[in-house]
Amino acid sequence: MASVTASSVSISSLSCSLKQNQVFNLKKVSFSVSRKSFPSLRLQPAHRRFHVACAAKPETVEKVCEIVRKQLALPADSAVTGESTFLSLGADSLDTVEIVMGLEEEFGISVEEESAQSITTVQEAADMIDKLVEKKA
Repeated sequence: MASVTASSVSISSLSCSLKQNQVFNLKKVSFSVSRKSFPSLRLQPAHRRFHVACAAKPETVEKVCEIVRKQLALPADSAVTGESTFLSLGADSLDTVEIVMGLEEEFGISVEEESAQSITTVQEAADMIDKLVEKKA
């Protein structure tokens, strides 16, 4: 549920339905307002866009975590989560390329170079994978 006033936005309990009987919690929500709608509201230009993104399936995130652990030779009990950045896990640019190649092989997808270069976290990789798998189906 979201409510908007001239000076604030309140968001609580949002979900995103992608397919029948599949509901995912939202990863992030941003929105667009115009000064015409809310003349007293002052926003930076970068904050004037509405965007809703759904988080990847938990099983996708877990599989990406496993692949990252394997590619970086991390112990099985190492803390790798959706919020983990490849850099914080010790990955350099070559490691990141190898991670993406491992993800492509595991999920049967092809990641464009531009998309691969923009991935910095496990969650971003999982989100991209779910999007590509859905597009492929």
